[in-house]
This record gives sequence, structure tokens and C-alpha cells, in this order.
Amino acid sequence: MNTAPINKVYNLIILDESGSMESIKGATINGFNELLQSIKRSAMEDLGIQQWVNFYSFNGAAIKEQVALSLAGEMLQLTRKNYLPEDMTPLYDAIGMASNKLQKALEKESDYSVLVTILTDGEENNSKEYTHTAINALITALKSKGWVFTYIGANHDVEKVAFSLNISNHLHFSANVEETAAMFTKNKKSREVFMDKIRRNEKDKLQDNYFKEINPGETAN
Repeated sequence: MNTAPINKVYNLIILDESGSMESIKGATINGFNELLQSIKRSAMEDLGIQQWVNFYSFNGAAIKEQVALSLAGEMLQLTRKNYLPEDMTPLYDAIGMASNKLQKALEKESDYSVLVTILTDGEENNSKEYTHTAINALITALKSKGWVFTYIGANHDVEKVAFSLNISNHLHFSANVEETAAMFTKNKKSREVFMDKIRRNEKDKLQDNYFKEINPGETAN
């Protein structure tokens, strides 16, 4: 078993940009930008662990790599000009495209962790390249390599969909401004707990309970 400390964390963020996200567009932009700032602060506070970011948004019109794989720092901010909710929800294609591209980029890397954040306010309804079975198999294979997947959703049975994809870390929120803001705050705090585990080299504790260790007794789902 590899006991070497993790010295790189890759933050892969896959954000729904389908038409139904329009109702929480402003809250999503604000929360996402705060999330990027928290990753940047974490990188500055702990120079021994490199923080990388790779960000995609997706809808039926396009799956866009908004932030190519890069060190956390001065990076794109979401605005009303580059986040334009429309069309349908090719969730499987977005997960498959983003995960496979990052996996290929990391083929020669070691002693790293990947934290995948998937955020959608609706279920899959538009994928052309990847099936549910293929995405389940992909996530299962990547988890065996130490990747950690989180699934955040609204307007559908989040627990059922997450478990069907072999994702144990799931968080439900209601698609309104207040709960969207609260969701981003909870996710930010969960990420801080995750980074504490990285610093303590607690590799065996990374996979599960991502949203359940914020406060004693708090239930995220």
C-alpha cells in the first residue's frame, strides 16, 4: 500500500448549465466563485500541497472546458456572460468526457488525489456518447485509483441517482436562492475537512462521509 503523502489535489468540477439552472443563476455564479476563492486560499496556506483546478459546464448545446487543468490562482470567474443556462442535461457525457480527459493527463502522476464535484439540478436526459452503465463502470474504476466523487443535486431523487452511479457522497438542495447559497457553504466546509484529511495523510478516510463530518451529528442528505 502506498503510504507516501499526497502532494497534489486535482479539483474537477462539473457544473450543470442547462435551462433549468436559470432560476438559480445568480446564486450559482456567486457560490461557484466563492468556491474557487476557497481553493485558491487553501493553496496559498499550504504550499506543500499543490491545488489544481479543472472546470467544465455542460448543457445540450455544448460541454465546455471553462478552466483547463491549471494550478489554483488567478483563474476564470463565472459571470452572466460565460454562464448561460439553456437546453438539456447531458450529464453522463459531461462526466465521461471530463473524467477521461483528466485521467489521461494524470497517467504519469503519483501521490495525488482527485476530488470530483458534480452539481446538477436535474437528471440525465440528453447524452449521446456515454450510457449509465459506462459511467458507473468509469466511476468505479476511478474510485479504485483513489478518486473521490461527490454528487450535489436538486429537483430529483439525488440519493437514488448518486448510488446508481456508485457515488456515496451526495447532497440534496432545493433550487432556490437561499438553499443554493447554503449548499455552496456546506460544500466549502466539507472541502476544508477533506483537505485536513489530506494533510494528515488519512487516505483511508477520503472516500466516504464527505458531507457528513462538518459538525457532529449533522446529516447532509
